[in-house]
Amino acid sequence: MPTYDYKCDACDHTFEEFQSITAKPLAKCPACGKNKLQRLIGTGAGVLFKGSGFYETDYRSESYKKAAESESKAQSCKSDSKDKKSDAKKSDAGSSTKTESKGSKKPSTDAV
Repeated sequence: MPTYDYKCDACDHTFEEFQSITAKPLAKCPACGKNKLQRLIGTGAGVLFKGSGFYETDYRSESYKKAAESESKAQSCKSDSKDKKSDAKKSDAGSSTKTESKGSKKPSTDAV
């Protein structure tokens, strides 16, 4: 519910009133009791979300979301290529140790 500003034309009393949007404007001044009250046009206020269910990032612009998505895709592609290179190095290293170990298992001809 919004807060409205009121001013009395008779006594210049100003105050704020917390009212529903559908409520009729007040007419009687609480200070002097005359029916000279006017609701003032305010500059408005920003919407404030309070509570644990709202986050600043929930309401990002579409351009921001697209830029963040493309950036995350680029980083995942880089990490994938690094992983593939490291996997290839590991498989090369593993195959060379296997061949060496097979060669060392040959029976020796010296002991008869």
